[in-house]
Amino acid sequence: MDTRTLALGARFTHVAQWPTSSFTLVEAPDQEGVVLADRRWSTSDDAMELRPWTDLYGNRGQKLTLPAGESVFEWSATATVPDNVDEQDPAAEQLAPEDLPDDVLTYLWPSRYCQSDVLSSDAWRLFGAGPRTLQRALDVSDWVHSHVQYRTGSTMSWWSAVDTFNNGYGICRDISHTFVALCRALNIPARYVSGYLPDMDVTEVDPAEMDFHAWSEVFYGDRWWTIDARHNVPRKGHVTIAHGRDAADVPLVTNFGNPWLKRMIVTCHEVDAAGNAA
Repeated sequence: MDTRTLALGARFTHVAQWPTSSFTLVEAPDQEGVVLADRRWSTSDDAMELRPWTDLYGNRGQKLTLPAGESVFEWSATATVPDNVDEQDPAAEQLAPEDLPDDVLTYLWPSRYCQSDVLSSDAWRLFGAGPRTLQRALDVSDWVHSHVQYRTGSTMSWWSAVDTFNNGYGICRDISHTFVALCRALNIPARYVSGYLPDMDVTEVDPAEMDFHAWSEVFYGDRWWTIDARHNVPRKGHVTIAHGRDAADVPLVTNFGNPWLKRMIVTCHEVDAAGNAA
């Protein structure tokens, strides 16, 4: 299989008034089809001890304490990814809820940002006549992509799928939330995914500064399938950080205090064998 190599990373600069506990979910774990190498953490202060933790979804992060004053922590790695787009099989069959694996059932319930119960009547009005296959989820993605305008920096942390559905705009996390909520309303298990996505083999590159990305996965047949309603086409290079019911389950950084995030830099681009930008 042909592969491509990506440079991944995230650098956070905080200014805290006093020592502040911080939990992170920014490092990419081992995952199917992606080979990670040269993974490393660095901090500006030797006293910022990193300690691993795992949440109830199996996502892995780090715990640390931000010291008073300005501090930096950074994660970086290289990732070898398949040189092909996300796999999709429109004929994959939707299972009845009682036939789903136990660990998938939680992705049928409404959640904080994905109020599938509120959007249920709209979901069945729009997609109720669709096939009980992956094609129905792809139809949902088509609708969300065409009805929700992507606007960088347009929403705040409280903005939900219902807000996005009613107002017709949002950022990538809002687009994922809306897609997930509509799918769950149709009894399709759907989950929110955070991660890295390079602008690789695309004709239109977003001029905005590189950022983390959010997309979705739906469960059909015996597996999860990637669907990215923000772009609405299969892409190359999705590298998962974490998954959950919605963004509340997978915050990139949780600070138990109120430090100022002075700067965040996200790295995600293709490199050659020598590590130079391709």
